[in-house]
Amino acid sequence: MSTGERFKRWLCGALLTGVALHAAAADLPPVKLALIEGMSGPFANAGAMVERNLRFGVERVNAKGGVKLADGMHPLQLVVLDGKGSSEASLVQLRAAIDDKIGFVMQGNSSAVAAALIAAIDKQNAREPDRRAVFLNYSADDPALTNASCSFWHFRFDAHAGMRMDALKQDRAVKKVYLLNQDYSFGHDVSREAQRAIKEKRPDIAIAGDEFHPIGKVKDFAPYIAKIRASGADAVITGNWGNDLTLLVKAAREQGLDTKFYTFYGNNLGAPAALGDAGVKRVIAVADWHPNVGGVKSDAYYQAFRARFPAASDDYLVARMPLMIEMLAAAMTRAGSADPLAVARALEGITFDGEGFHAMTMRADDHQVIQPLYVMEMDKAGTPGVKLDNEGSGYGFRTLLAVPADATAQPTTCRMTRPAR
Repeated sequence: MSTGERFKRWLCGALLTGVALHAAAADLPPVKLALIEGMSGPFANAGAMVERNLRFGVERVNAKGGVKLADGMHPLQLVVLDGKGSSEASLVQLRAAIDDKIGFVMQGNSSAVAAALIAAIDKQNAREPDRRAVFLNYSADDPALTNASCSFWHFRFDAHAGMRMDALKQDRAVKKVYLLNQDYSFGHDVSREAQRAIKEKRPDIAIAGDEFHPIGKVKDFAPYIAKIRASGADAVITGNWGNDLTLLVKAAREQGLDTKFYTFYGNNLGAPAALGDAGVKRVIAVADWHPNVGGVKSDAYYQAFRARFPAASDDYLVARMPLMIEMLAAAMTRAGSADPLAVARALEGITFDGEGFHAMTMRADDHQVIQPLYVMEMDKAGTPGVKLDNEGSGYGFRTLLAVPADATAQPTTCRMTRPAR
């Protein structure tokens, strides 16, 4: 029997088992999880990607019967709310989620939105203890969110900007860098952390420029590429994501800019296809996981995602997102409750094996997840270390450096206030 046939049989068996278990839990009400994200506007593609990843996690939990609470097994239900990428719209949706008695809110594609939601949830939980909510952050990387601005009700499942910057492996041939970032909190975090890392680890590198651009509004990055070229920089450090990253790398390709891009999201939606051959061995990215990490369990998880979302345009698994759902489910089962306070306490310090290929620990001190990170470079699919491509582009990434979880941890300045009850 071929590997493909064995996988199909396994998948069919898992689905049938999931249907039976889900039916057994169908009489009990679902535990609702609210996703508040930009599902429309310039970053709608990123919102859709998040929804796919979280839905995959919800479906995997439900296929195992759901979460075990005191009265039995309950399924999870994903409720998608369009925050339109703005703090104002997201706060309106938060109120809708609270009114619907949803105790778990998820968001990540903007640190500014995350900060607004956390502040609102802190006030809500203090004002109405019987209608509390926990905030689950899968991508908002402002270090302050688990440092000076930490909250008991906020849990981050992504490495923050400082952790990612320290993981990026700087090429010794690089002598001059240009910092180009989105003009909001996360972009400024990347700039600040890049300057810190360069000062501490590579003082021989000169910073040729430090520029910010409006988020989600630049349609033509050619003028920025011209500035980078004029500066003489041989590398660019950027925290851009979504269409801002795609359009930036497209402009670099079209203008023939011969520099390396050190990115947080260079392996993200559309970026490899936009770069094409120009990105080969020039684009460096850092992430908590990528399809070419390797290993039987990692490969199986990726193949299960592709079986669920087979379209090439949907081929973007961000493992921490569905694993976040599974880790949350483990905390609910541990607490035997879907009460936000009980689940928050169960999440503190929990270690989750990540389906056997990506262990994560939620540090109790600041609610920052500690997990491995991978520094990787872009190359053509089929070259050594690049078995799989991204989104059918013909380009993927190979691991340059695998950073173990304990080596990614950084000190925290969090002084958390915990509720008495």
